[in-house]
Amino acid sequence: MSEWLTTYRGVVYPWHCDHMGHMNVMWYTSKFDEACWQLLSMIGLNSSRFAQDGTGMAAVEQHTQYKRELHPGDAISIRSMLLEIKEKSIRMMHEMRHDASDQVAAITEIVGIHIDATLRKAVSIPEDVRRRAIRVREDEFAAILGAM
Repeated sequence: MSEWLTTYRGVVYPWHCDHMGHMNVMWYTSKFDEACWQLLSMIGLNSSRFAQDGTGMAAVEQHTQYKRELHPGDAISIRSMLLEIKEKSIRMMHEMRHDASDQVAAITEIVGIHIDATLRKAVSIPEDVRRRAIRVREDEFAAILGAM
């Protein structure tokens, strides 16, 4: 799915694995979290912006489907897509792939809320970030239509 943005590349290390010999669910979540921050940074929500504005992001919902086991030494990539941008929230999807086989290992959908870091309450996503996110989504859809 070339229309998605690559937001993570890495390897499964032995310490990522549990007693069953495959990557434990906590590491899928960790790698998806890293992909989230890359995607948010691409639309202008990065640590500098958060510090400047006194804001942050908080995940409030996550649904993960595990499709394939991953083992030590497996190279993986995560591709991400913005699904929805609302006034105070962003919904995104991430797809983790086993690089050698190109098989999907897991998919997760996450909703993040833009918050005031002091009050810990949801606040509006800045307009420039919203515009950039909409542009990213339009580029994704154009790529999808161009591939048809």
